[in-house]
Amino acid sequence: MLVLTRTYLPHATHGVLTLNGTHLAYTLELAWRNNARTISCIPEGIYTLRKRYSEKFRWHYVVLNVPNRSYILLHAANNAQKELQGCIAPVTQIVAEGIGTQSKRALQLVMEQLATLTQKGLLQLHITSNTF
Repeated sequence: MLVLTRTYLPHATHGVLTLNGTHLAYTLELAWRNNARTISCIPEGIYTLRKRYSEKFRWHYVVLNVPNRSYILLHAANNAQKELQGCIAPVTQIVAEGIGTQSKRALQLVMEQLATLTQKGLLQLHITSNTF
């Protein structure tokens, strides 16, 4: 199972992306702003991922069936505030709130790990938080 476990901060959302309990990448997202388009991360839940290609982001994943949102992507970005509009960015390391490193490398690793799963059918992403 692909799981994104979040920590909500005032100006960003940090996460850990795991596949069957194995760490794949850290993630950056915008802060939670009630699912408002272009300024908020998406709600917690279970979503379907589909592989997608665009000129801007090359190969990446799109998160499907997000309530009141569209084109939520899993793509490379190292700065949540400057490069994201609701999407999820895998990073190798988080160095400050909303700032990560080597996102292209992290995305490539995630794409490689998920490639075999998408060949077997639909891929689901479970987004949760570490609040107790």
